Amino acid sequence: MALARKYYDFAGILMSKLWLKNNFVNVGDLVVSDFLNQITRRKFIVTAGVSASAVLLKGCLGNPPETTGNSAKSGVQAVANISAEQKPETTKVKLGYIPIVESAPLIIALEKGFFAKYGMSDVEISKQASWGSARDNVEIGSAGGGIDGGQWQMPMPHLITEGKITKGNKPIPMYVLAQLVTHGNAIAIANKHLGKGISLKLDAAKPLFAQLKSSTPFTAAFTFPHVNQDLWIRYWLAASGIDPDTDVKLLTVPAAQTVANMKTGTMDAFSTGDPWPFRLVNDKIGFMAALTAEIWKNHPEEYFAMRGDWVDQNPKATKALLKGIMEAQQWLDNFDNRQEAAEILAVKKYFGLSSPEILAKPFQGQYDMGDGRKIDDKSMAAYYWKDAKGSVSYPYQSHDLWFITENVRWGFLPKDYITNGATKAKELIKKVNREDIWKEAAKELGIPAADIPTSTSRGVEEFFDGVKFDPENPEAYLKSLKLKKASI
Repeated sequence: MALARKYYDFAGILMSKLWLKNNFVNVGDLVVSDFLNQITRRKFIVTAGVSASAVLLKGCLGNPPETTGNSAKSGVQAVANISAEQKPETTKVKLGYIPIVESAPLIIALEKGFFAKYGMSDVEISKQASWGSARDNVEIGSAGGGIDGGQWQMPMPHLITEGKITKGNKPIPMYVLAQLVTHGNAIAIANKHLGKGISLKLDAAKPLFAQLKSSTPFTAAFTFPHVNQDLWIRYWLAASGIDPDTDVKLLTVPAAQTVANMKTGTMDAFSTGDPWPFRLVNDKIGFMAALTAEIWKNHPEEYFAMRGDWVDQNPKATKALLKGIMEAQQWLDNFDNRQEAAEILAVKKYFGLSSPEILAKPFQGQYDMGDGRKIDDKSMAAYYWKDAKGSVSYPYQSHDLWFITENVRWGFLPKDYITNGATKAKELIKKVNREDIWKEAAKELGIPAADIPTSTSRGVEEFFDGVKFDPENPEAYLKSLKLKKASI
């Protein structure tokens, strides 16, 4: 463990200094993602066995990608009476996931037998070391030792499709097939900042940020740039007039490494999904300034997406996967099942938690924020199937547009995606977002018509600072924002 502590100290220092623009990762991501990818591609672990390098990776960095197949099911569902018209073209697929609550539908669909119920009897789910690793593995596909799809932050599928974050900028078509979850994320702060005014609104903390800027800037981490967890922390800061690009330092850290890095003092804040923010409080390392459910109630979170070529070759298998996920989402939204869900997810092969309670309480909307504030409100919990605004699982195209608009806001994408009626963004979204396949699967599953959205837009969205996003006019939204890089 002394070796582990030395590694984290070393990695923490390096992460704040080195940014690999072409690969969209920092050293923390490089060490866990790109190095592990090289191991995967060269079959290092297979050929070298339990080497000193493997021991270091397993003991110090968290688990390398691990694969779990149907042999690990804890519950068995009767196989549905599948008609010839719906029989999957293949029973085999490999899906990637990150050990945060967003991945629950994939794990539950496997463990409870929902995938197998609809004919997908050979589903493998592979724990990814980081989002960079997931991106690299979907590039090569399962045929090359990677993955066919799985859990994604947004708009990663769109950026991969455009070749914006792939090696050599090679476009790899992806299809968004379902939203996995809403809520379940938080912005966590190191305990050294307790009592300094850092909360949902940061007006009282602005002098602190100004003071730190002149010496050692406030350092905040997310798990991958330009997507959900980067965008949440940027929105939170900017809403209080703190420029995320000039007033603080932002860096990338894999989710499972966030707590360890906070311990070393290499960062002041991080944005990621449960269980890591709650674990930070549980371990008395930090507190939660805000839940993303407070920033944007019933917001879109992470998504299920697949390589486009796999979907095109296996349309029936794609719908079978969706049926399994939909059933898992409905099972998860029964709060009586959430203790069992926490116990399934907490085990070593999935999240590796010391206790299921680290998940069980947030699953019930119970949060000890660590700063004296306590939340006991089921409406703040993660939801997988339905929330107060309607369907969670259905992938609204209007939400894709918000994620792309925020990428334009911060200069990650050119403004021509949003100008001229957002024609460019909408064309990309129609190509990537396959809500039509979701609807087909829902109808085959027998989902009531009332639970199948009739519009691809959820309408106007409102944030905690009173700002509204109208998907009919994203350019007006950008113009209304005081802090942005885009000259709109």
